Amino acid sequence: MIILISRGWRTIVLLLLVFSSSLALSANTPCSGKKGGIDRCDGDLFLCNDGSISGSKKSCAAMFGERQSVRPQNFLQSDDGCACGTGSFCTGPRGGVYCLTPGGSKSYKRK
Repeated sequence: MIILISRGWRTIVLLLLVFSSSLALSANTPCSGKKGGIDRCDGDLFLCNDGSISGSKKSCAAMFGERQSVRPQNFLQSDDGCACGTGSFCTGPRGGVYCLTPGGSKSYKRK
């Protein structure tokens, strides 16, 4: 009787481990979905294959083991020179910080 109970608990524990590991693998990653995956890092920001920046709160530099190089971010008032990946960002009329994707659309930086 005790052997049957211990086998039952082993099965339950095994099923819980398999289920919890599958949940961990199904988590969202930066630049997932239509963004096409990660192209490269721009400091802590993830630059996606579609040219936009990811809304992820994770640090790209920490994820890929890059050294944190502190570089100043330029905030511009006009749209000239604030392409995604250049390190320069534009500031919108309501205080939003964004860069321009290669397609010309704005990709906002998460606050």
